Amino acid sequence: MSVEGPQLPVGTQVVLRVAGPDDQGGTAQRGATGRVAGITGDGRYAVRLVDGRETVARRDQLSLRTAYQDEALELTQPDGDLLVREHTIYAVVVGSRAFGLDTDASDTDTRGVYVAPTESFWSLAKPPAHVDGPEPEWFSWEVERFCELALKANPNLLEVLHSPLVVQQTALGQELVDLREAFLSQLAYQTYSGYVLSQFKKLEADFRRDGAPKWKHVMHLIRLLLSARSLLLEARLIVDVGPYRERLLAVKRGELPWDEVEKWRLSLHAELDDALGRTVLPATPDVARVDDWLRSVRRRSINDA
Repeated sequence: MSVEGPQLPVGTQVVLRVAGPDDQGGTAQRGATGRVAGITGDGRYAVRLVDGRETVARRDQLSLRTAYQDEALELTQPDGDLLVREHTIYAVVVGSRAFGLDTDASDTDTRGVYVAPTESFWSLAKPPAHVDGPEPEWFSWEVERFCELALKANPNLLEVLHSPLVVQQTALGQELVDLREAFLSQLAYQTYSGYVLSQFKKLEADFRRDGAPKWKHVMHLIRLLLSARSLLLEARLIVDVGPYRERLLAVKRGELPWDEVEKWRLSLHAELDDALGRTVLPATPDVARVDDWLRSVRRRSINDA
């Protein structure tokens, strides 16, 4: 008989989930702790208890000591899919379709924001900060987590706030959209430019090793630089690539030489440096304004309960 799952190394601290006989004619009680001493011929674990006795148990009759403590406190976790279905305030299509880079084969990627009821945070079982689903290609953030990441100029979340393809929007969702300028700041320079720089170093390694990078990824990195440039220069995020569509798609198809793509990237980095010196964006986002709104959302959730 083989041991199911990852094998527990000798010395691992475990807890017995069920009572069983020990090697001295007694009983090893449920909850007794010990260490794995070896594996028996039939695939069970030999466990040496803290008082020196030994017992044997199957893997499903043992818990790691720290996991056993967590299991003892286990509560029913909030249903993430239900939160998305019943408490979404804003959802949009992002990705290639929002960027104007879609083709017949493009997926429809949806991103949303939900507001977990305030009372759910009073439990030991907190609502999830994000939910993958319930529909395919649909990912959502709880409003607090969304605000945290957007204030840090996370490109993915800023694009959610500026996508023209709105799927769902409540009154609270409209308030969030009306607040989107408060999330914009010069932090975008670091997040956009820094991310692209780090990713291109990895792509260069791919190019040297394989002779070609992942061209779709290259296209989206160039798109990020274009987006950051307009954000710094115009203090607004333009999601659709507009006149750059065909050239970006040529990058995706691998039709532009790597040297030409690299030259374009370096030129855009230089333009970003120049734009940073001329931008009207504030150095930091309006955290207080966003925080005031989030507090009001939590208060209204209590009143509506």
